[in-house]
Amino acid sequence: MALYTPSYQPTGDEEAIITTSKGTIRVKLAGKDAPIHVGNFVELAQKGFYNGLKFHRYVPDFVIQGGCPTTRDATPEQVAKGQGPFGTGNPGYSIQQEYTTNPHNEHNDGTLAMARSQNPNSAGSQFYFCLGPQHFLDPNYTVFGETLEGLDVIHSLRAGDVIESVEIVNAA
Repeated sequence: MALYTPSYQPTGDEEAIITTSKGTIRVKLAGKDAPIHVGNFVELAQKGFYNGLKFHRYVPDFVIQGGCPTTRDATPEQVAKGQGPFGTGNPGYSIQQEYTTNPHNEHNDGTLAMARSQNPNSAGSQFYFCLGPQHFLDPNYTVFGETLEGLDVIHSLRAGDVIESVEIVNAA
């Protein structure tokens, strides 16, 4: 799959307002540390890509993961029960990893990072929030945001919960 370079150039001031079926999460995006990941996330959010997708993977005390387009047409109940190929979708491209260049690539409680397959350059649209510190992920997955508000919402999310919308504020 071809590597995509976003045309959006982050300023470092961007924040994401992620509205879920459990509440709202406000994230400071790391545009200076992970410009490819933030640019990609901003572009997808502005296109409405994430609207209506479901969180498809919940591992207690580890992560809650969403952003897979295969969840779009499934019901929350189907996703919660794992009745589909959830976790296998992407936006039709992948992006270059930035965990080796991000000086603040630390997986803390509420960290927003990009999921990928075994290929380091296979991230696309799927993201996860850490449910507690997960520093063993630091050398292998790109962190591109930190939660400012809504940590309680993140900890309440489960597979099948809906990403209602992702709004980017302070985008150039």
